Amino acid sequence: MDHLLRLAKSSDAPTCSAIVNSWIDNTKWMPRIHPPDLIAQMIKDGIPNREFWVIGDPVVGYLSFNVEAQQIMGLYVSHPGIGLGKALLDQVKLGKSYIKLWSHSANTAAHRFYLREGFKILGNEKIGSDGIKEICFEWVRKI
Repeated sequence: MDHLLRLAKSSDAPTCSAIVNSWIDNTKWMPRIHPPDLIAQMIKDGIPNREFWVIGDPVVGYLSFNVEAQQIMGLYVSHPGIGLGKALLDQVKLGKSYIKLWSHSANTAAHRFYLREGFKILGNEKIGSDGIKEICFEWVRKI
């Protein structure tokens, strides 16, 4: 499946935040910590400071990657299971030898996805800024 991938612009922030807010509103275990407008502002602030990819026209998903930390900060798609997340992940893997991410412990669907895409669970746990337990995953390019 072909998907238009491009680096995000600040004008993509409202659409990206709508995807996140929809996920929050439709995920029973995820509390609403931040109001929707604050999430939009956080995304807008993050776009120029990260490798921030969007997919689709109109945008139907994004991946935010902190280059210095080698860490995925967020991966959200409006329609899981149709290859959007994989396309974003494949894009961010290009030219990288290591990636880590933290995922909510309750997000077992995401865990299956990351494991399928070559990530391993490190076993580290922490309480995230939203008060929910998270576990660490890492991906190392095979040589």
